Amino acid sequence: MKKIKKILIANRSEIALRVIQTAKEMGIKTVTLFTEEEISLPHARAGDESFCLGSGPLRETYLNQEKIIKIAKSCGADAVHPGYGFLSEKSPFAKLVTENGLIFIGPAAESIELMGDKKTSKIKIQQLGVPSIPGYHGDNQDGLHLQQEAKRIGFPILIKASAGGGGKGMRIVEYETEFLAALDSAKRESLNAFGDDTVLLEKYITSPRHIEIQVMSDSHGNHFHLFERECSIQRRYQKIVEESPSPAVSSELRAKMTEAALKITKGINYLGAGTIEFILDTNGEFYFLEMNTRLQVEHPVTEMVTGLDLVKLQILVAQGENLPFTQKEIKQTGHAIEVRLYAENPDNDFLPSIGTIQKIGSPSLRHTRLDCGYVDGNEVTISFDPMLAKLVAWADTREQAAHKLNISLNEVVFLGVKTNRHYLRRILSLPEFLEGATYTHFVKTYQEKLKPKSANNQALALALASYLFYKKEQQSNGQSIDQLNCAWSSLKGFRNI
Repeated sequence: MKKIKKILIANRSEIALRVIQTAKEMGIKTVTLFTEEEISLPHARAGDESFCLGSGPLRETYLNQEKIIKIAKSCGADAVHPGYGFLSEKSPFAKLVTENGLIFIGPAAESIELMGDKKTSKIKIQQLGVPSIPGYHGDNQDGLHLQQEAKRIGFPILIKASAGGGGKGMRIVEYETEFLAALDSAKRESLNAFGDDTVLLEKYITSPRHIEIQVMSDSHGNHFHLFERECSIQRRYQKIVEESPSPAVSSELRAKMTEAALKITKGINYLGAGTIEFILDTNGEFYFLEMNTRLQVEHPVTEMVTGLDLVKLQILVAQGENLPFTQKEIKQTGHAIEVRLYAENPDNDFLPSIGTIQKIGSPSLRHTRLDCGYVDGNEVTISFDPMLAKLVAWADTREQAAHKLNISLNEVVFLGVKTNRHYLRRILSLPEFLEGATYTHFVKTYQEKLKPKSANNQALALALASYLFYKKEQQSNGQSIDQLNCAWSSLKGFRNI
């Protein structure tokens, strides 16, 4: 058993800060990476040591495996934490880390490779007896053959890039006459995004929910689940609202889904943190979707309902320790909901927003959590993912958690850039959300209801009064006109709530 003394974090922004938080509590030193344009971001100076990756495209910075390994060895790090995204699910990187005598804080490269391919993972879970969506995962990629397979499965069907993720290379086909055109489009997008145009076909489940099971395994044959999260509310296949427990999962269904998840982790001799994702239909039947062999963006939801630190558990597993609990000792208490705050304009086709963040608000209520990778004065650019922060609220009930999160969204402003903050508030306020009707088509189904409503005269008067008071206070403190104009621009957004 080797105690980790120094971790290089091969990632950036809020996840780098999240790993640092736990590492500090465990007495472990950290090393962070940053690019030249990120020098003012908090993660660039949050580690005990920091190294600049230079500038240029991602392949020369955060995706430059050799450069990252060289830095790790030069500074005496004995472990690498990949965070999520970037290299976290790249099996060659996991191999490179271990080949250089470093500990990879994640699963074995073989598990990443097996479960990272939608085709091989489907074949494996079918061998394990886990329910999967009817489909075609064969090698024959001829268009006419795939069309015949689609007819056999029955329309509507879903075309999915085998090596894909994030909705790229994915098409829903309602009718046979649309199939070949959709197939060509999916293959082109898949080839451009992943260098591989292999696709698989699945029966398209109407009105599905996206339910995922958090799993954790150690090197001593212990496999645990940390209950479920529901991540059904998505836009363009990207999750924007996550919660635990799911309003659709009964105790009986939970037992079946968690049992299926553990059958997978045991069947592939998994190690570390992972997520088994299922599709749940309206009849209560569930089907394996995919496995994410890493920490998830939405892991705080699980942490808040279980009281467990998932990053700490990852580190303990990487050190070769036994996980310090039994399955019966893991409890799911209360309800937690997370929303993702993006620099984008929902009222203008979600166009990305750039600019200088003049002021970031903070939640004031108990049991709320803001994981943010920015501070006042930072620039938001188009070089990286537009997610600014994750806001999470915990309460005894789902209704209370939604109410608390709505209040917190009102407090967590990002003056200077346009965000989806009000859009998220509208989601949380919809009766359909509060009733638990959270299907994957939620955003599309209720798009008219999610459009902004003009504020009344009283609300506009309050906004104007707030601005004038702010202007008077800040002018007396010598704040610049540019900052005042920035504040006024943000307040004008109050018209549309």
